[in-house]
Amino acid sequence: MDALWLQIVQWLHSIGMHVDAGTAREVAEGARHVTEKLDMPGMLALAAALGWASGFRLYAVVFLVGGMGALGWFPLPAGLAVLQNPVVLAVAGFMLLVEFFADKVPWFDSVWDSVNAFIRVPAGAMLAAGVFGADNASMAVAAGLLGGTLSATSLATKMTTRAAANTSPEPFSNWGLSFLEDGLVVGTVWLATQHPVAFGFALVFAIILSVIVLIVLFKFLRAVWRRVSGLFSDSERKVV
Repeated sequence: MDALWLQIVQWLHSIGMHVDAGTAREVAEGARHVTEKLDMPGMLALAAALGWASGFRLYAVVFLVGGMGALGWFPLPAGLAVLQNPVVLAVAGFMLLVEFFADKVPWFDSVWDSVNAFIRVPAGAMLAAGVFGADNASMAVAAGLLGGTLSATSLATKMTTRAAANTSPEPFSNWGLSFLEDGLVVGTVWLATQHPVAFGFALVFAIILSVIVLIVLFKFLRAVWRRVSGLFSDSERKVV
């Protein structure tokens, strides 16, 4: 530990910040305390959170987790260290801003989700696998499968819910869902990194709720589709 806080002092001096050894020691102790929380349950929770949240907001996940690592709020596993690279943060931040507004436009949000579906699911799998990295290949593969499945589940729930909301002419339900998803991603990342066990229970509940929502809304959308198809069929008969 002495070597660690000495390295912190040297690094801070190299960027022009001069602190005493006592302050650096406190920083090192805090980093050690957080690192110790990255046991197997914590790593599994982080992998699951990255996969699940990526289905809703991939760019927000990358920016939040990378920013936490860059600011020293949460020590990232070696496989995720690239997320705190300034270039990655800049690109993720820009795409986060674009997606924030694109997701608030009725119908365009569904188009945006459809295009990004080819990115979010594999990215969710890659992020989840990155929690374990190459040092634990078997767990990385398992985490990747878990992350990809959770990402696909949350994405399907999001797209189905948005499609149902877009059948209404008013935009408020769409905006409300979008802001809810924004808060959900932040809450998911925070809960997984701070209270991994609680996150595990919350994730099980969210998956059950997602299955129920998918079943109910699928029936609703199928009924809407039949009604629209019937209207078109009647119109064509009248024209003939």
